[in-house]
Amino acid sequence: MRLSRSLIPTLKETPSEAQIVSHRLMLRAGLVRQTASGIYAWLPAGWRVLQNIAQIVREEQDRIGAQEMLMPTIQSADLWRTSGRYDAYGPEMLRLKDRHERELLYGPTNEEMLTDIVRQTIKSYRELPQALYHIQWKFRDEVRPRFGVMRGREFLMKDAYSFDLDYAGAVLSYRKMMLSYMRTFQRLGVKAIPMEADSGPIGGNLSHEFIILAATGESQVWYDAAFEDMDFSGSNFAHTSEADLERFFTQMTTPYAATDEKHDSAAWEQVANKREGRGIEVGHIFYFGNKYSDPMGLKVAGPDGAQVAPHMGSYGIGVSRLVGALIEAFHDEAGIKWPDAVAPFKAAILNLKVGDIACDRISESLYAHFAGNALYDDREDRAGVKFNDADLMGHPWQIVVGPRGAAAGTVELKRRATGEKQELSVEAALARIG
Repeated sequence: MRLSRSLIPTLKETPSEAQIVSHRLMLRAGLVRQTASGIYAWLPAGWRVLQNIAQIVREEQDRIGAQEMLMPTIQSADLWRTSGRYDAYGPEMLRLKDRHERELLYGPTNEEMLTDIVRQTIKSYRELPQALYHIQWKFRDEVRPRFGVMRGREFLMKDAYSFDLDYAGAVLSYRKMMLSYMRTFQRLGVKAIPMEADSGPIGGNLSHEFIILAATGESQVWYDAAFEDMDFSGSNFAHTSEADLERFFTQMTTPYAATDEKHDSAAWEQVANKREGRGIEVGHIFYFGNKYSDPMGLKVAGPDGAQVAPHMGSYGIGVSRLVGALIEAFHDEAGIKWPDAVAPFKAAILNLKVGDIACDRISESLYAHFAGNALYDDREDRAGVKFNDADLMGHPWQIVVGPRGAAAGTVELKRRATGEKQELSVEAALARIG
């Protein structure tokens, strides 16, 4: 993408409404613009980040055998009355009527809708287990939307739902999903710690939330240092035995980890390698048994022919929230420092003298090499403006093409995360980036 033709409206000054780092930087780096209270338009660079995160989430869901689908944003109020949640959910639910006075709602979650779909289609225990997910926009009418996409009203979420014949099968599905989450967050470049949690309005009696460590996080967290050494990159949990899943699950849940609401001072005193910090919730998983299948009439024929209500679980990841959380975890005074896996562009190409034959030739050849995965700053601006914008936007690599180096066939390569700079040939710079 050529920056001279791009809708990436960077800002020098911090907007007055931005209260936290991620909100300030998302506005200044031209990722989003607010269209209403707690509602944001995702501009091209922000949309690329959102898609990159969603793709990693998608790949790890697919890896454990979850099936992607897409459910609508608008749901029938009758489904929620059947489950008993329509009135219980409270004013955060956006309720509306169509022209025929039928009551509808903008879905904050999808337990009812998918339970109804499975009720209509699954009839026998032989068709279980099932795990289905989608990545879809949700709406919750926050009393005070704030902190940009960290606590907005409209947000992009991956929500998955499991259906099993019995408790043992449901726990197995839960553990596979938990391990899938650990791989997901590791691929995103962050350490996420699973912490025992309350279930909130979704309900359930087995629940964990996933907390990304960030100095600017909203919650105080206490955890065992053992979590810092866990590595899930080599495990394929779709084919892991039940015994191995038990071992991994125990490994993840045995060390102490708690947020404010679950912190136990007495238990904390027994932890040998204590760590404290701030954290941001980016995922939440629940097992809730027959909470929805029973009232909504979801039954399947069991092995003995008797009708059985499947056990269910739901599993959410805040995809749009993760954009803000990653910025909170990876930034400095100059701007964002994107992890490689989610950056809108792999590299920024800074042509310091547009119109110079050598600079233009090298810059164009670099731009062609990246085949759409580089942002080419071809603006006729001062070098300082280009350097500042490149740091602000946070692309993992910066390739600086100046007239002196271009004449000698070299460029300056900068690694945004560390600030390391090297003078290299074009070929060596590309080899370094990979």
